[in-house]
Amino acid sequence: MTVVRTSLRNFVAHKGRMVLSAIAVMLSVAFVSGTLVFTDTMNTTFDKLFASTSSDVTVTAERNEDAQQTGKPASIPADTAQRLEKLDGVASAQSDVYDERITLVDDRNENLSPTTGAPTIAGDWGPEEKKSMKLISGKAPRGPTEVVVDADTADKHGLAAGDAVKVISFTGTTEARISGIAKFTATNPGAALVFFDRPTAQKKLLGSTDQVTAVMLTAAEGTSDAQLKKAVAAELGGGYQVRTAKEAADSAADEVGEFLDFMRYALLGFAGISVLVGIFLIVNTFSMLVAQRTRELGLMRAIGAGRGQVNRSVLIEALLLGVVGSVLGIAAGVGIAVGLMQLMGTVGMNLDTSDLTIKASTPLVGLLLGIVVTVLAAYLPARRAGKVSPMAALRDAGTPADGRTGTVRTVFGLLLTAAGAAGLWLATRAETAGDGSGLLALGIVFSLIGFVVIGPLLAGLVVRAISAVVLRFFGPVGRMAERNALRNPRRTGATAAALMIGLALVAALSVVGSSMVASANDQLDKTVGADFIIASDVGQPLTPAVAKAVHAAPHLAHVTDYKNVNAELTAPDGKKEKTRLAAADPTYAQDLRTETDAGELSAAYGRDAMSVPAAYAKKHGIEVGDRVAVAFTGGKTARLTVAAITTDGTSLDQGAMYLAIATVERYLPADEMPANVLMFAQAEEGKAEQAYAALKERMKDYPQYQIRDQADYKQTLQDQIGQLLNMVYGLLALAIIVAVLGVVNTLALSVVERTREIGLLRAIGLSRRQLRRMIRLESVVIALFGAGLGLGLGMAWGAASQQLLALEGLGVLDIPWPTIITVFLGSALVGLVAALVPAFRAGRMNVLGAIATE
Repeated sequence: MTVVRTSLRNFVAHKGRMVLSAIAVMLSVAFVSGTLVFTDTMNTTFDKLFASTSSDVTVTAERNEDAQQTGKPASIPADTAQRLEKLDGVASAQSDVYDERITLVDDRNENLSPTTGAPTIAGDWGPEEKKSMKLISGKAPRGPTEVVVDADTADKHGLAAGDAVKVISFTGTTEARISGIAKFTATNPGAALVFFDRPTAQKKLLGSTDQVTAVMLTAAEGTSDAQLKKAVAAELGGGYQVRTAKEAADSAADEVGEFLDFMRYALLGFAGISVLVGIFLIVNTFSMLVAQRTRELGLMRAIGAGRGQVNRSVLIEALLLGVVGSVLGIAAGVGIAVGLMQLMGTVGMNLDTSDLTIKASTPLVGLLLGIVVTVLAAYLPARRAGKVSPMAALRDAGTPADGRTGTVRTVFGLLLTAAGAAGLWLATRAETAGDGSGLLALGIVFSLIGFVVIGPLLAGLVVRAISAVVLRFFGPVGRMAERNALRNPRRTGATAAALMIGLALVAALSVVGSSMVASANDQLDKTVGADFIIASDVGQPLTPAVAKAVHAAPHLAHVTDYKNVNAELTAPDGKKEKTRLAAADPTYAQDLRTETDAGELSAAYGRDAMSVPAAYAKKHGIEVGDRVAVAFTGGKTARLTVAAITTDGTSLDQGAMYLAIATVERYLPADEMPANVLMFAQAEEGKAEQAYAALKERMKDYPQYQIRDQADYKQTLQDQIGQLLNMVYGLLALAIIVAVLGVVNTLALSVVERTREIGLLRAIGLSRRQLRRMIRLESVVIALFGAGLGLGLGMAWGAASQQLLALEGLGVLDIPWPTIITVFLGSALVGLVAALVPAFRAGRMNVLGAIATE
């Protein structure tokens, strides 16, 4: 109990010094807890939605992942509901019509569909819809010119009853007016919805009033869902998918589950980085506190306290810090989750706080994380505290120095760094990306740990180099700042390491992102001959009306259709493989100048011919002139001659197998022919601007598709990668904030540690302004030291990663020097900001009081 009381007294006595460490623990725990609460809430929202819309048994068309992507929604006969309603065990049967690949536009052709990737769903306003939605204004749709839209879409775009809209489906465009607004009784996770009456929905979405999308069955009393499913399957036979309510809800949840899991693990990964950075802060805090309490610890040993008791005293303080920081972090995590929900609402995914889900495991994980991390981080300082000799402590000799430990640390760190460098180098020599990725991961881990371990050794070299450039203009004050930074290399190394980790990741991702953009631009310049590319950003197939409009545009030398065709290939060696073929018009050989290892790509568009990539040819021993059996899904089997073998050294269409659309048409029936996924166009000589304007005019009624020239395409690619990197940088900002807190804490504790020294400096003439400048310059040097290590390490990681990407065709290494230089100079600003409070407090010290301090 004496040890506990002593720990409590010390914790309270040093509460000011513990605040920043507690904040670091709090931020780390808050990010983890907030991630768990946010993703659990999203799961709850989707589960409620799927449960409210799932019937006891649902019947739809059989799903065939290998089916051709014709663009038409799957459907079943409309009389299926009447047929099943007569079955024993069926209380009621309702049919439903819907299509999830719809575009909704207003009367000015502005796209009203979500920009978050959520679908726009069109259907019929029937009994199934009324289970989860209700009209809040207007009336239900009647006739082909009336629709109901959901309230979230109406609010976002200022729509009201009577407004004109257009519903664009694969079968065509329908002009209508809004007859009513409907609101979800559960939370709408972000989809846009529009409803017709039943006959209009069947005709406009499915192309026939004899078809429906699904049949929903309600089981009679005493009949289980499983029993009803079995009876329905026996009645219908093949060609249908029959699912219970649980199976339907689980299937829907699985479709969004991958996205939610990716989001959860990505956010937890960034939280883990902040936890790692926080460990350095806590280690530094307790190391300095132990050093400052050397005399106190010696007195404890002198009056009979054993090493274990001193050790436990420090660990109990760490435990208290972990508990306080974790509890605050859990509470802050709920706030972060609510903030993320509000943020998602601004981009169209509406999450209601009434669904806020805090599982019992979340606070337990938060507490366990905060406590374990804090206690583990404090273990080494506590162990050193237990080694304090009573006599040495009473002589104020400080904690025992262990030269042998420093030597072992240096040797170990150099070995780890060498192992990391070897891993990175071997990754760049790998023959496949799969083989190299494991070596890259090991190289990153070992080099990071190695730099952390040899941080004190590097501090002596790098800090002197930085000081020679940065501090030489500040005279004696600059020299004192340099000596302060070098006074305890281990402390300086640990403080800088926290900043190093975050900036290393920033640099690595910047190099990878910049190299991806540069490589793609290089590939576009070398291989793309088409002037214009027409496609959907969300993967929608191009409708027949769009294809017709593009072909009819003036000032075009040629237009190329491009389709994906599913098939099963049988190589000459007899091995089978399901794949997707790239079917295009012969002009595609001009639109994409793909290099070949053998043959000419243009020959692949001849009758019953095709191309194969080099990897496939090597795997199966194929040469030009060999024949491959191609079984088209839903069609016949053809024996196609290999007319070209394309190189694998490209990132555009890498691994594609080409053949002519005319060849596919000979073996696939018309109703199985896939829709265009892309279109390419070449302008007439000297008519590029007129052709671009003509295409824009022809496509103005189809805002779901984009027309881009090569400059547009490059800019879009750069914007997409830039947005992704900005999001990652935003998440890494948490780790950098924790690192800044580490610098602040180190300086604050250092000021306390050097109280008497500061008093003596002031007594011999150092002004307050010079004192503050000294502390600020010390902070700048430490920040630049961490930034230099981090950016150098990150560029090495990024360069090694780019070499692996080169195996996938991204062969240009591009170092974003403006970003690297900006981050490095920004680190100096970070150092200045971190030093503001410690420098201010140092300047306010009473000179006589400071000199009298023991």
